[in-house]
Amino acid sequence: MHLQIVITAKLRRNESFVFSWKDAAELGSGRSTIWLHPSSTLYYRYLGSRLPTINRDWIDVLMESANSSGGLFFTPEPGTAPVTPPARRS
Repeated sequence: MHLQIVITAKLRRNESFVFSWKDAAELGSGRSTIWLHPSSTLYYRYLGSRLPTINRDWIDVLMESANSSGGLFFTPEPGTAPVTPPARRS
């Protein structure tokens, strides 16, 4: 929901930007980036019917990133521990 708020705000202003995130270890631990333009077709899908609580501080962090020259970079919610994926079994 937080990303949807930030991305929608940028696109409503007719602003194009890049969106990047870190890939999981299973995908090579790299980074992925996409270019978003106001004519982009986006689809947001959520599991469950519960509306999330909006963390205004996180919106501000994401929006600051989106307005930077490097573009929007997904970061964990402030005040939460990063999610560590379970170890892979050999």
